[in-house]
Amino acid sequence: MTKGTYWLEHAWLGDRVEPGVALDVADGRITAVREGVDAPPPGAEVLRGLTLPGLANAHSHAFHRALRGTVQVGSGTFWTWREVMYSVADRLTPDTYHALARAVYAEMALAGVTAVGEFHYVHHAPGGTPYADPNAMGEALIAAAAEAGIRITLLDTCYLSAGFGEAPNRHQQRFSDGSAEDWAARCSLLKEHDHARIGTAIHSVRAVPAGQLATVAAWAEERRAPLHVHLSEQTAENDACLAAHGRTPTRLLADHGVLGPRTTGVHNTHLTDEDIALLGGSGTGTCMCPTTERDLADGIGPAVALQRAGSPLSLGSDSHAVIDLFEEARAMELNERLRTRTRGHWTAAALLRAAGADGHAALGWEEAGTLEPGALADFTTVALDSVRTAGPLPRLGAETAVFAATAADVRHTVVGGRHVVRDGHHRLVPDVPQALARAVADLRA
Repeated sequence: MTKGTYWLEHAWLGDRVEPGVALDVADGRITAVREGVDAPPPGAEVLRGLTLPGLANAHSHAFHRALRGTVQVGSGTFWTWREVMYSVADRLTPDTYHALARAVYAEMALAGVTAVGEFHYVHHAPGGTPYADPNAMGEALIAAAAEAGIRITLLDTCYLSAGFGEAPNRHQQRFSDGSAEDWAARCSLLKEHDHARIGTAIHSVRAVPAGQLATVAAWAEERRAPLHVHLSEQTAENDACLAAHGRTPTRLLADHGVLGPRTTGVHNTHLTDEDIALLGGSGTGTCMCPTTERDLADGIGPAVALQRAGSPLSLGSDSHAVIDLFEEARAMELNERLRTRTRGHWTAAALLRAAGADGHAALGWEEAGTLEPGALADFTTVALDSVRTAGPLPRLGAETAVFAATAADVRHTVVGGRHVVRDGHHRLVPDVPQALARAVADLRA
């Protein structure tokens, strides 16, 4: 819709739940927020339940969704999991990637996600040969998000080496542009759209030689674009960086001008006190991905210390072991409870901010993530009458959403003022489970 009104039975307005809120929407943005509207105005779209600002999935590898359930047999580590992941990456084409990503992004919409940060590094054909359109894979992801009805920040990723001083292995050849300069030339060809913004990423300090880090950082700085980086996810990365450069990955990034308010470190799991001070002092964000970090046995990162130091927190579903931002939010709190044996490290409001406004900011969508005039009309409604959410008082809706609800409780998702999910059904991808099954099966064929 270009202009209209939504009536929210209950609305989360950043610090409180209010009953009876009318949102006036025009041209994809909220034009007015009217509280104390006890009954739906004539012609208004009625949203029963608790309406929240849309959720931001700040870290996604869409093709990892094909691994769900297949990597849970037997034991292993992150590194054995990575070999299985490579086998899926080897089989991707622009067409199969588009089909899979479209289904994955539709699954996200069903879970209340209105924007995704796609950490994209499968750039070329197997063996490293560029496609006729050198950005065919990235364009497939941008198109997939449009067809699934959500916003995307394509975090086009520089990935040049297998490790410190090591050439890309046979799997990684299709990730590499050869140099950061060639990466920048290709990345500069990508165009933004109403639903899509272009950011960048350094895959990791082991995948981009130290002398080329500044090239990526300068590309992002010139465009004032988001810059993300996998950081200290594994202790092996820290050990290898210390051996190669005599400093931690965080210090290496700081020394080459990578850290700053538009930069987000993903995982930030195994950090020193100095690392935490560098990240917080520079305003570098932290994207925690608790369901993936526990699935891969990575460890529990120092999220509390990072936030106290000044690092804004966001959340991502990363490998898509599950796609559920409510689970990511509560897992961050519950992990910290297990680690410290104390409760209440974040309020429900703080966790919703990580899943919403701060996640959008990390993706360059600062005008999203709130229900206020001028904001993008992106919001999602959680049922308060399911077997998980029934019972608590509506004024405790934030606590109910974070600590009881799941993605299955999402009833509506609105992006740019139009319904993408209505009454639990995706309006653009009619059968999301079938689309997922078919796309995954095509990769296994």
